[in-house]
Amino acid sequence: MVQDTTSGREPVDLAAVAEERGIRYFLISFTDLSGAQRAKLVPAAAIKGMQKNGAGFAGFAAAFEFSPADPDLVAVPDPSSLIQLPWKPEVGWLASDLKMHGEWVEQGPRNTLRRMIARATQHGLTVKTGVECEFFLLTPDGQAIGDAHDNAAKSCYDASALMRRYDVIAELCDAMLGLGWEPYQNDHEDANGQFEMNWIFDEALITADRHVFFKFMARSIAEKHGLRATFMPKPFMHLTGSGCHAHISLWNGDTNICYAENDPLGLSEQGYNFVGGLIENADALCAFLNPVVNSYKRINAPRTVSGATWSPNSVTYAGDNRTHMIRVPGKGRFEMRLPDGAANPYLLQASLLAAGLDGLERRINPGAPLDINMYTEGHKVKDAKKLPLNLLDAVRALDASDAMPRILGKGLVEPYARLKMAEWNAHCGHLSEWERQTTLDC
Repeated sequence: MVQDTTSGREPVDLAAVAEERGIRYFLISFTDLSGAQRAKLVPAAAIKGMQKNGAGFAGFAAAFEFSPADPDLVAVPDPSSLIQLPWKPEVGWLASDLKMHGEWVEQGPRNTLRRMIARATQHGLTVKTGVECEFFLLTPDGQAIGDAHDNAAKSCYDASALMRRYDVIAELCDAMLGLGWEPYQNDHEDANGQFEMNWIFDEALITADRHVFFKFMARSIAEKHGLRATFMPKPFMHLTGSGCHAHISLWNGDTNICYAENDPLGLSEQGYNFVGGLIENADALCAFLNPVVNSYKRINAPRTVSGATWSPNSVTYAGDNRTHMIRVPGKGRFEMRLPDGAANPYLLQASLLAAGLDGLERRINPGAPLDINMYTEGHKVKDAKKLPLNLLDAVRALDASDAMPRILGKGLVEPYARLKMAEWNAHCGHLSEWERQTTLDC
């Protein structure tokens, strides 16, 4: 059951807000199973009815497991998610939850995250997260880096390359500042043409909504500047791929219950149990965190021109050590380095919560941290589980999982797995193993 978005708050009258703020149109949007954002542009004069009854869509036309014979998929806008487009403030963007036949749709990604948040609440927990969005700025056709001068072998934090894209990065950061997201740093990342922008962490649903909007905003502002922004995990074989590292902490009111002062890593027993759930379910998680065929070019990549891949290939954790799947960079929180730029923002959060809650509920011990350089010494570790080599293996792991369908719900997991299997077959099912290894899209 999806929670009431207005519980504990005064109802928001979107028609009144539109008049007050000068909003002429609303984008009533949702994110489908594939991670694509879908929307209808609704005049402010019609928003009262849409707020009450939702906007109707043909679910079969989006990436959902529906038939053309099914009734409308109804997107019910969440007023608390309202964002005026910084580059076109007369338009208000709204995230939506999905209904059909008057019931909340189980395969709706935002609905699924709400279910996981409700499950965490039953444990007295608020899950707070942050994401590190990496993306490339390319030529409009997507075939090359947008800055021909950005060609250094060690381009990470390159000041000149960063400032040559000042207009784009500053416009994006100014927008986040205006929206109250509290962005705190922007940098040129490890690959040529690659950037990362960071804003402060918050509750998981707020972070997911902002993540969805950030991707939409980055693409829109890049186009405005004659560029293409892509979150594709591995657009160039010789360059570092785009991750979407997730930082996680667990709270009860104002108390961070992941924190333990006297622990070597600064994690409590509940923190370790949550990490244990991520490790236990890592192979099945890949289907959500690395959701496209191209994802496996990033997490199983050979060394790039910069000298490292910055992505995991084994299921391990450690302290402040970036060569592991899970890093504990400071007391009371941990970083999951597995997700990539193609991850559906809602299913990224929902699957992490599901795996972590499985660890909490079953008190899974993650074992001792492995504080070695996995890039140079990983071959010496004989008992660490390896991550799937391709999307097919990840979907098989999801199919074999007990925890993911049990916690996320079969109504989400089963259609999602069938969608991913269809994508694998369409892109790579007909290729030989050698062709899969040498084809960027597989």
